[in-house]
Amino acid sequence: MLYKLFYSLNEYYSPFNVFRYITFRTALAVITALLITVILAPWVIEKLRQFSFTQHVRDDGPKTHLYKRGTPTM
Repeated sequence: MLYKLFYSLNEYYSPFNVFRYITFRTALAVITALLITVILAPWVIEKLRQFSFTQHVRDDGPKTHLYKRGTPTM
């Protein structure tokens, strides 16, 4: 939908012509996904901790696994 909007605006302002290129639109999609992830990830991790979606770590397992206690799991 935005593609059609920017494509029609190309007649009035030529820099909107870059939206015709799939590589430009792909780069914008990657940047948008990265920004959404960076912004929302801390909030999601905190909510998972609040709802106790944490990994159960056995006490009789390797001692190196004890640092995982309290880490949210999917």
